[in-house]
Amino acid sequence: MEDFVIVRGIVLKHAPAGDYDWVATIFTAERGKITAFARSARKPSAKLSGLVEPFCFGTFKLFAGKNSYTIVEADIENYFEEFRGDLEGACYGTFFLELCSFYTRENNEDKELLNLLYFSLKALLKSSIPNRLVRCIFELRALLIEGEYPGIPDRAGILDSTRYAMNFITTSPLNKLFSFSLTDEVLDQLDIITKEYRQKYIDRPLKSLEMLETFEY
Repeated sequence: MEDFVIVRGIVLKHAPAGDYDWVATIFTAERGKITAFARSARKPSAKLSGLVEPFCFGTFKLFAGKNSYTIVEADIENYFEEFRGDLEGACYGTFFLELCSFYTRENNEDKELLNLLYFSLKALLKSSIPNRLVRCIFELRALLIEGEYPGIPDRAGILDSTRYAMNFITTSPLNKLFSFSLTDEVLDQLDIITKEYRQKYIDRPLKSLEMLETFEY
């Protein structure tokens, strides 16, 4: 009997394999980060053509082989096509995908982080909230989910508004996270703290940061 599994997730990245295949890294709710082959998906007329691009979010039917997964079907709910015409948003989104790839592990269920990723990508599409604030929220909440959030820094100069923002980010439901704005002074302070935490807890270079920093400096 063939072994099929159904997973829900988002494509983090893909790379060519063989003459016509893609090999995709998918962040799933049920099995964490997995690698799966999409056979012949690089052919324009193929069944899976365009369904294993980064940001594709949906349900994937996989054949579970002895050593690898093969994608049989994909039902994509959101392609995040808006990023194709928004280079800045795409750079932020790619950073979020890479950070999730750093955190998640194979066979490690991480539904909360996947939900955070989805809400954060949706927030990047809103003009009402700065992308830099979305990034700060994503990074701090991801630290909390992964059990590494150290709390608010205990040092002089942290504004009360910054403390309030950090408390809101770490205690609010996901669907409320992206519902506020900050003054430039508070956002600058939150940004500094977030980057300090990244340098402390992320132990490898993130390729997407180089491009992202061109929009923030």
